[in-house]
Amino acid sequence: MTDLTDRYVWAAARTIPEAQRPEFDRELRERIGDQIDALVDRGRSPSDAERSVLRDLGDPAALAAGYVDRPLYLIGPRYYLTWWRLMKLMYTLVLPLAAGAIVLAQLLTEANFGEAIGDSVATILAIAVHLGFWITLAFAVIERTPNTTLPTLWETEMLPPLPDLRRSSRLSELIASLVFLMLYAVALVWQQFGVVFRDGVREPIPVLDPALWSFWIPYFLGLIVLEMLFAIVIYVRGWSWTWAILNIPLNAAFVVPALWLFLSGQLLDPAILEVIHWPWSEEAGTIVVTIIVIVTIGIATWDVIDGFIKTARARSVMRASA
Repeated sequence: MTDLTDRYVWAAARTIPEAQRPEFDRELRERIGDQIDALVDRGRSPSDAERSVLRDLGDPAALAAGYVDRPLYLIGPRYYLTWWRLMKLMYTLVLPLAAGAIVLAQLLTEANFGEAIGDSVATILAIAVHLGFWITLAFAVIERTPNTTLPTLWETEMLPPLPDLRRSSRLSELIASLVFLMLYAVALVWQQFGVVFRDGVREPIPVLDPALWSFWIPYFLGLIVLEMLFAIVIYVRGWSWTWAILNIPLNAAFVVPALWLFLSGQLLDPAILEVIHWPWSEEAGTIVVTIIVIVTIGIATWDVIDGFIKTARARSVMRASA
């Protein structure tokens, strides 16, 4: 059996209650295997026999619904899955195309972008309602019309690919990275309007030197956007030696200018230094600066090392799978 059987079993089992999946998986594989063996004994090639068996079994979602005795219908059960697939096609393909055409027509009539969007919303909603109503009505009529049949909309080529378990495990890392980077970007902007109590009086004293808005703060905000794009690429493509190496200059692009600004006294606003009584005694100030430098370099270094570790693990998993 090829991966078609795996895909078919997975497509059917994913709609089964989790407690029943192992038994259903075993029974379905045995059923498919027995039918394939019977066709092969009659002279069919294994691949042709497998496709023929899966085609005869029909839509995996319908097979699973029958296994758990769960009827599938909105108005009638016979064409429920055909109706459902047609509705998804209309709403994911036809409706966006119609919406784009409406907005383009509005813009061509010399309406500004805001007016074009506003005038298009009601029309798009009306199209969505009409699509759902008339398609559902047509299926209701066909369902109740004697001797009327519709061609099936399911073939083995429609089986979904098996899920990428490695990508699923990377999703939590992507979410954590994006949330952290978003908070970092918000902090960069918010610190400009931060409120500090000095002598019992509230004052909006920025943490970073306002002069940095001329270049460095926009630079770091742009770097955050690059980091977000990098995190998305890692989620989609996975770690590789190329991405692990590119992670080095990406970290250096943050660490080098940030430490240079900090050590040269250009990073923090003089007013905030006065509020926190910086610098302290020469010895204490040196210790604090050293700790900040070591922690910053350590975090960046670990991020680079972690990228190479994950790349090595991914390569070993791929070799083991091969």
